[in-house]
Amino acid sequence: MMKYILVTGGVISGIGKGIIASSVGTILKSCGLHVTAIKIDPYINIDAGTFSPYEHGEVFVLDDGGEVDLDLGNYERFLDIRLTRDNNLTTGKIYQSVINKERRGDYLGKTVQVVPHITDAIQEWVVKQAKVPVDDDDVEPQVCVIELGGTVGDIESMPFIEAFRQFQFKVKRENFCNIHVSLIPQIMCRCSTALENSVKEKISMFCHVEPEQVICVHDVSSIYRVPLLLEDQGVVSYLSRRLNMPIETRPRRMLTKWKEMSDRSDRLLEHCSIALVGKYTKFSDSYASVIKALEHSALAISHKLEVKYIDSAYLEPCTLQEEPVKYHEAWQKLCSSDGILVPGGFGVRGTEGKIHAINWARKQKKPFLGVCLGMQLAVCEFARNVLGWADANSTEFDPESKYPVVIDMPEHNPGQMGGTMRLGKRRTIFKTSNSVLRKLYGDTEYVDERHRHRFEVNPELKSHFEEKGFRFVGQDVEGERMEVIELDDHPYFIGVQYHPEFTSRPIKPSPPYLGLLLAAAGKLQSCLQKGCRLDTYSDRSGSSTPDSEISELKLPSISSE
Repeated sequence: MMKYILVTGGVISGIGKGIIASSVGTILKSCGLHVTAIKIDPYINIDAGTFSPYEHGEVFVLDDGGEVDLDLGNYERFLDIRLTRDNNLTTGKIYQSVINKERRGDYLGKTVQVVPHITDAIQEWVVKQAKVPVDDDDVEPQVCVIELGGTVGDIESMPFIEAFRQFQFKVKRENFCNIHVSLIPQIMCRCSTALENSVKEKISMFCHVEPEQVICVHDVSSIYRVPLLLEDQGVVSYLSRRLNMPIETRPRRMLTKWKEMSDRSDRLLEHCSIALVGKYTKFSDSYASVIKALEHSALAISHKLEVKYIDSAYLEPCTLQEEPVKYHEAWQKLCSSDGILVPGGFGVRGTEGKIHAINWARKQKKPFLGVCLGMQLAVCEFARNVLGWADANSTEFDPESKYPVVIDMPEHNPGQMGGTMRLGKRRTIFKTSNSVLRKLYGDTEYVDERHRHRFEVNPELKSHFEEKGFRFVGQDVEGERMEVIELDDHPYFIGVQYHPEFTSRPIKPSPPYLGLLLAAAGKLQSCLQKGCRLDTYSDRSGSSTPDSEISELKLPSISSE
């Protein structure tokens, strides 16, 4: 029987349910179990695709093109699994499903109500999705961790609470348990320091649970220590008994590697700074996966990461006239950074500032990575300042440009918002054998990465760029869409049309981000000469299975150079 673990939260939203759910899944997977995860968001939106990053953080993109809550990024990173759009359940999806059934006449004229029709639809969705394989071996999961977003008591959460109240009796007690995350002012329980036994006993008494069921998740140096904290407090042992799960008592290599990684993160001495030049820099969750990808790569090369957030609009000349202090502070941050990252985004605001940053990185030979829009703007910058096309631009920002170097190339027919987006996993073919990025991927012929964009580099102008050393080393299968750019005679000037941050993992960092950190630390060339590579990336399309070996980053001797 499938085992279901429901994670709910109390007192405040943002208490850490996502990290707890991810951590519980991680320690269970380390025991050899196949684990999947479902995130329930009680909002009425169908999905996260139309959210502003300031409203709800970044939009995380899955292999199947699903635009989902950023918590699914946590699940994928912690558990090293590949989820689908139906692993993110919203009120909008449930009501849309029920209303569609009602319109088709599936309810045979009955009055359609929250109970039982909405609550039944929630339970049916969970049962069906829990069976979908998420690991490479295509084995049906044994455990499903479900996170209910928001706070217990919210009006919008009530149908889901009622659905799971019914659900616990349908699947029986030995197949369902609830982990409730709450706050202890001094936030399972979250707090700044470990709880004394007397406090745990008091919580146990008033919450009507055994003392061993009160787990303290106090503040730790890294979120990667949370699975270890749960393990130390006997969570695996308890869940094994409570849900009657077949867990062997044997050394768990996955958790050992996790501990080694966490210990290393606490001992970092060397520093590396990356300037993140974007338009949503006031809210770090807007770039959650980007930051995680940078952290994974910094940890892999044993460096402590410093991210310098720069609002790209502050780099523009108009800011010098209007707010000179902000202008000079932004440029000081940029110039003092070891590397520059221009991530994806939409809209014209701040694009000229990003182009100024890219121009500086190119001229000063500062390590640079452009992702999605960042790559497109690198093309615009090179066209303006090297090819002499002063009017060069993307038709997204200037439809009348004489040199439309980036154009709209929709993959689907226009329709609903998002209908023209190129979404999900697509294949990129490396066109040259001497590509730096190809070497970082393990000298593979192709990679499968996730996309989220509408505009593309104009393929008709490709030859003008390559004549000047601006090479399109990666293209789509048909050779029509430019996927990877590299600049000759530069330590590291890379642009990718896809979003590699979505597939970065703590023990398997994303190659484009790893290259940026290596170059920023001055270790890229020596690493490439010695043949460093990520063995994991010989196949970029899959995920690890519970019993698979954990691949390690091979970086010969670079930490001592």
